[in-house]
Amino acid sequence: MAAPLTDGERRKQISVRGIAGLGDVAEVRKSFNRHLHFTLVKDRNVATPRDYYFALAHTVRDHLVGRWIRTQQHYYERDPKRIYYLSLEFYMGRTLQNTMVNLGLQNACDEAIYQLGLDLEELEEIEEDAGLGNGGLGRLAACFLDSMATLGLAAYGYGIRYEFGIFNQKIVDGWQVEEADDWLRYGNPWEKARPEYMLPVHFYGRVCHTPEGVKWIDTQVVLAMPYDTPVPGYKNNTVNTMRLWSAKAPNDFNLQEFNVGDYIEAVLDRNLAENISRVLYPNDNFFEGKELRLKQEYFVVAATLQDIIRRFKSSKFGCRDPVRTCFETFPDKVAIQLNDTHPALSIPELMRILVDVEKVDWDKAWEITKRTCAYTNHTVLPEALERWPVSMFEKLLPRHLEIIYALNQMHLDRVAALYPGDIDRLRRMSVIEEGDCKRINMAHLCVIGSHAVNGVARIHSDIVKNSVFKDFYELDPEKFQNKTNGITPRRWLLLCNPGLADVIAEKIGEGFITDLSQLKKLLDFINNETFIRDVAKVKQENKMKFAAYLEEQYKVKINPSSMFDVQVKRIHEYKRQLLNCLHAITLYNRIRNNPSKSFVPRTIMIGGKAAPGYHMAKMIIKLITSIGEVINNDPYVGDRLKVIFLENYRVSLAEKVIPAADLSQQISTAGTEASGTGNMKFMVNGALTIGTMDGANVEMAEEAGEENLFIFGMRVEDVEALDRQGYNAREYYERLPELRQAVDQISSGFFSPQDPGCFKDVVNMLMYHDRFKVFADYEAYIKCQGQVDQLFLDPRAWTKKVIRNIACSGKFSSDRTIMEYAREIWGVEPSASKIPPPNLPRD
Repeated sequence: MAAPLTDGERRKQISVRGIAGLGDVAEVRKSFNRHLHFTLVKDRNVATPRDYYFALAHTVRDHLVGRWIRTQQHYYERDPKRIYYLSLEFYMGRTLQNTMVNLGLQNACDEAIYQLGLDLEELEEIEEDAGLGNGGLGRLAACFLDSMATLGLAAYGYGIRYEFGIFNQKIVDGWQVEEADDWLRYGNPWEKARPEYMLPVHFYGRVCHTPEGVKWIDTQVVLAMPYDTPVPGYKNNTVNTMRLWSAKAPNDFNLQEFNVGDYIEAVLDRNLAENISRVLYPNDNFFEGKELRLKQEYFVVAATLQDIIRRFKSSKFGCRDPVRTCFETFPDKVAIQLNDTHPALSIPELMRILVDVEKVDWDKAWEITKRTCAYTNHTVLPEALERWPVSMFEKLLPRHLEIIYALNQMHLDRVAALYPGDIDRLRRMSVIEEGDCKRINMAHLCVIGSHAVNGVARIHSDIVKNSVFKDFYELDPEKFQNKTNGITPRRWLLLCNPGLADVIAEKIGEGFITDLSQLKKLLDFINNETFIRDVAKVKQENKMKFAAYLEEQYKVKINPSSMFDVQVKRIHEYKRQLLNCLHAITLYNRIRNNPSKSFVPRTIMIGGKAAPGYHMAKMIIKLITSIGEVINNDPYVGDRLKVIFLENYRVSLAEKVIPAADLSQQISTAGTEASGTGNMKFMVNGALTIGTMDGANVEMAEEAGEENLFIFGMRVEDVEALDRQGYNAREYYERLPELRQAVDQISSGFFSPQDPGCFKDVVNMLMYHDRFKVFADYEAYIKCQGQVDQLFLDPRAWTKKVIRNIACSGKFSSDRTIMEYAREIWGVEPSASKIPPPNLPRD
C-alpha cells in the first residue's frame, strides 16, 4: 500500500492550485531553459537566483500573451462599453505568483522548478513589489483590476509609471529613514513598452480666441510613452490591460532658436520634462499643493483621454459616419471612473477636446461629459481635499481654468435659480473658493461633472451625503450612491493563505474563489470538530512560518503560541496607533505590578509608513520602537509581551503577516476611516477584529453579528456630541489612573532615557489638541482588550468565532463591489462566458 500523503503532497493534489499535468511540467521546464539561454544569455554555471526568477517570469508571461492578444481582439470585434479606471496609484505588489494562480499554473511551475533543483518560493521572493501606491486607495485600484478581468469586463487601468514608487522604510535607532525605491533597477518582465502609441501632452502657453474657435498655443510639449501590463482574470482566459504612462522629452526639447549655442545644456534639460513620472508623492490622506503633482495629474489625464478617444473612433461600431466625428454615443461606449479627485482634470479636459478640438456644441459636450464620468470619494478629512491655487492653473493650464470658470458659472446659475437670494449657499457650493488665495475645489468639480458620486462604505456614504456634500445632495440626490469596498479573494486568500483555502475547498468546493458569498456554507461546519481543528492548525502553521520569517529577517524571536495582535496600515493620527501604544504600556504596567499572575501572552505587531513630511507620524513610529525597546528587554516580562515594529510594510509583507494574525486592530475614531480594506483581509484570513464602529467595520459587524467582533468606543453620534460639548483630554487623564501612569511614563522619558523630552510633542498633542480623541476611547478599549484575552484562553470558542467571521466575509469581495459599479454606475453586465483559450480556434 502507498505511504500516506504528507500535508505538502495532499495540498499539491487539491486543485485549488491547478493540477500539474506531466505535459505542462515538461513544457514549463523546456520554456524555462529556453529563456535562461536565449532571453538571459546564461547557462546553469553562471546563472544567479535573479536570472532564474526572470527565466520563470518570462515562462509564465508566455502563457499570458496569447490570451492577452485574443482578449483585445475579442473586445475589438464585440465593441462592448469600455470601462476606464483612472487612478494616480496602482499598488500592485508582486505579479509572478498572482499570474500563476489566475492561470492555474502554480502546481506545474512548482513541480518544474523543483525538478530543476530550485525552490519556487525562493524565486518568488526575488521579485520587487510594484509599489506604485501609498495604501488603501492604490491597493483598491489593484484589487478592482483583478475583479474586472475576472468578471470579463472590457476594462483598462490608466495611471503613471513612476520610476520610484513608495519609499522603502528603514528603521535606524528607532526612527523611520526613507530610501528610494528603485524598483525598475533590474528591469520589469511584466511590462511591454508601446512607443507606437506615444502621445503629446501640453503645458503652459496661452489661450487665443479666434473666429474659428479657441486655440491653446505656445505650449510646452511632453511626450507620454505607454507601458502595458497584463491583468489576468481568474481562469477565464480574459487578460485586460493596465496602461501606465512615462514622461519623455521630445527630441527638439529646449533646442529652440534662443538656445542655439547651448546644445549640451538643452539635452541635459530633458530631465525637467521627464521628472513628471519620476516619483510617487508619498502622502496618504494629505494634500500637498506642489506644481509637479498638478503636472502629474494633468499628464495622466491628457494622455489617457487621447487614448480613449482614439479607441472610441477606431472601434468597429464607434459611430455611423465614416470620419467618426459624432460623439452622441460616447457615453454608451465609454465609462470613466475617477479614483478620488486626483484625475478630476478629466472633466475640463474632456470638455476641451469635445468643444475646442471636435467642435461639439458646449451644452451637448457638457451632457456627454457628465454621462461619461463618475467620481469615487475616499476621505472626509479636510486636509486631504485637493484645493489648487487659481494662480497655478493660470500658468500651467490656462484653457482649463477658463473652462472651469464657465462650468462653475453654469452651476451657480442653476443653484441661484433654485435658491434665490441664498448667497451663502452659492459660496459653499462654488468650485472656486474665494479668499486670500483663490482656489479650485476639485471635489466640487468632480461632483458637478459626474453622473454618479459614491462613498466606499455605507457609513462613509452617509457622511458624504449629510455633511461633506450636503448641499450637492440636496441639489441632486439621485447622484449619490454607496459602493462598499472589497478585496480580491485570489490574492488575499488563495495566494497568501493556500492552507486555509484548501481546508475551505475540502468542505464546500472551489466555487467560493469567484463567488465569495459561498463561504456562508461554512456555517454548517461551525460545530464540526475536524473542521475546527483544521482551521486552528492552519492558523498555527501560518504563525510558525511568520515567526521564522521575522527571526530570519529581523533577528527577533517571538513566541508562536502568543496572541498575534496586529495593526498594519499607514501611520496617521486618525488611525490611532497611539491608542494601541497606550494599551501596550498598560499591559506592561500590569505585568510589572503583578509578575506572578498569569497573563495571556501577546505579540503586538505594528507596521506602516509615515509620510516623510508628517512629523507627528514619525514621532509615533519612534514611540512604538522605544516602547518595544523597553518591554522586549525587561526580564520580568519574558515572552508574555513583545512589541514589534514591522519594518517596510508593503503588499508582499501583508501577504505574510495577515494569514498569521489572531487579532486585527481597526481602531480609528468613528467617522474618520472611509472604509478600510485591511480589516476585510484579516476577516477572510481568520483573525478576529477589535474595532470601532467606523468604515466597513460597521458592515462587518452586521454580516457576522456584533457579538462576533470586539466592538468598542464612541459611535459617530457620540463623537459629534463630544465635539459640541468640547473634548477635554485632561478630564480622562485625571480620572483614569492607568491612563495617567502611561502618559506620565511617555512624558517623563521612561521609554526614552537617553532623551527624556523626546516625546513632549506627542504628549502635548494628546493633552491639548487631539482631533481624534484618543483618551475618550481608552477606557472602553482596555476593557474590550480584556474580553479578547478571556476568549483567547478558550481556543475552541475562539476558533468557532473565527469560522463564523470567515463564513460571513463573502460580502467583502471586490467582485461584489465591481458588480455593483458595473450595474449601477457604468451600465454594463458582467459576463460569465469564457473567451476560448489560445490553443482552441476562435468562434
